[in-house]
Amino acid sequence: MKSIFLLLVLTISISYGQTDEESIISLLERESSTWRSGDIEGHANCWSIKPYSRIFVSTPDGNSVDVPPEIMINPPANMMGNGGTSKNTNYKMNVSGDNAWVSHDEESTTKEGVITYTYEIRMLEKIGGEWKLVGQSIHPRKME
Repeated sequence: MKSIFLLLVLTISISYGQTDEESIISLLERESSTWRSGDIEGHANCWSIKPYSRIFVSTPDGNSVDVPPEIMINPPANMMGNGGTSKNTNYKMNVSGDNAWVSHDEESTTKEGVITYTYEIRMLEKIGGEWKLVGQSIHPRKME
């Protein structure tokens, strides 16, 4: 009887667990909100900086910036916490074991109401059972 009860509890807890896709989306939403709210510790917890981590950002004028990945866990003063909101849509992902890549569209609104749109590609790894960002690429897009 005891083993049937344990099997039932295990089955219920597994069925309520998040899928990898749901966990990744939750992480990306948390990463966006912690950046805007200035939660340095929460934001750093979304990342795992590796020797191969890269962050590329395209600028609206056609240039690009190779951002030092350490900024994601230890940003300069006043870089984070500028408020506003973001909305991620159009998630497309490939999860293969403990590695994943995700593309999505982002709509960011500053606290003053200015809206910008980007295409984003994120690289993730599952470390200690948790998904972490290890790299990203951000590209502005125009909405007409």
